[in-house]
Amino acid sequence: MLSSKECMELEDKYGAHNYKPIPVVISKAEGIRVEDPEGKKYVDMLSAYSAHNQGHRHPKIVKAAIDQIEKLTLTSRAFYNDMLGVFLKKVCETTGKSMALPMNTGAEAVETAIKTARKWGYMIKGVEKDKAEIICFSENFHGRTTTIVGFSTDPIAYENYGPFTPGFHVVEYGDLKAVEEKINKNTVAVLVEPIQGEAGIKIPPKGFLKGLRRLCTDNNVLFIADEIQTGLGRTGKLFCCEWEEIEPDIYTLGKALGGGIYPVSCVAADEEILKVFEPGTHGSTFGGNPVGAAVAIASIDVIIDEKLADNANEVGEYFMKKLEEMNSPYVKEIRGRGLLIGVEVHADSKKDAKQICYEMKDRGVLAKPTHDTIIRFAPPLVITKKEIDDVIEKIKPVFS
Repeated sequence: MLSSKECMELEDKYGAHNYKPIPVVISKAEGIRVEDPEGKKYVDMLSAYSAHNQGHRHPKIVKAAIDQIEKLTLTSRAFYNDMLGVFLKKVCETTGKSMALPMNTGAEAVETAIKTARKWGYMIKGVEKDKAEIICFSENFHGRTTTIVGFSTDPIAYENYGPFTPGFHVVEYGDLKAVEEKINKNTVAVLVEPIQGEAGIKIPPKGFLKGLRRLCTDNNVLFIADEIQTGLGRTGKLFCCEWEEIEPDIYTLGKALGGGIYPVSCVAADEEILKVFEPGTHGSTFGGNPVGAAVAIASIDVIIDEKLADNANEVGEYFMKKLEEMNSPYVKEIRGRGLLIGVEVHADSKKDAKQICYEMKDRGVLAKPTHDTIIRFAPPLVITKKEIDDVIEKIKPVFS
């Protein structure tokens, strides 16, 4: 087996340097715990950006994948397979929508939602050809494709990738008045994260999502909720939109939909929206493949059957309380919902977020900074209060 040093050297030599990982190599994992090649154990407090909501290598999800791989892996959409329909039915039952369109990655799901909204705008709403507009928000993160980074407000995401796709308008996150002023006859959709994860666990003002829902309904505009990170139990409810008791027109789902072992994503909406697609107008070779379908079915079942959203809500509140009780001089604010928690460090602190994450790593706890001042904690939703206590004991000296 290669050592951690050898693994990191190989990545650095042969891989494009589009990531700067925390210097730890993970070679084994189960539940909330991971291990490096030398046998040192860590608690995973990131969950691959919420892809591991069910924990690493959940036995039911692993079994579903292995059983399916032994039978059938890929047909493409040129033919039917015996798993896709079951998966789509499961997604519809879970979201309350009547149709779903499968893809692979979260960015593909967002791209699909954008295409859906534009096509709906032209075919159903009656927007003039090539005039469709979509409203987005400052500090958004919806993926890394050229179209998506074109409406990012983060220079590191968009610099030197232009020219960009037109038709997107960015307004301040949380500002309903700005949305109302920007909506016009050509607006086909509003695209929003119910909580902005990459921006630093940015929670909108109370009533913002409900206000967006009202504006979209009043103006015949589609409400697209990017629940790729916030959905499937992460924030203490199955979908984050439920915190304001609203239902979007379109969900984009991904990450935990694949149970942390296979990339699966989808768009879910009602038939009156997704009926705009006809054969040949959109697709994916691997989208809806039998392995992904089997994994996603098991992934959803685990979240629901094991009541992981309820656990995220209860343990998340407990974790934030314990973080606050540390009374750290470095911490400016602790914010979150469920087990999606951001710890913001003072900008002039002697330790920035990166240094704190490095020191936590040395003590056996893995988290990742977003920007320079925010630490994101998003452990697997199977974590217990006792395990939170153990984490707090490990990281307390780092924050003291």
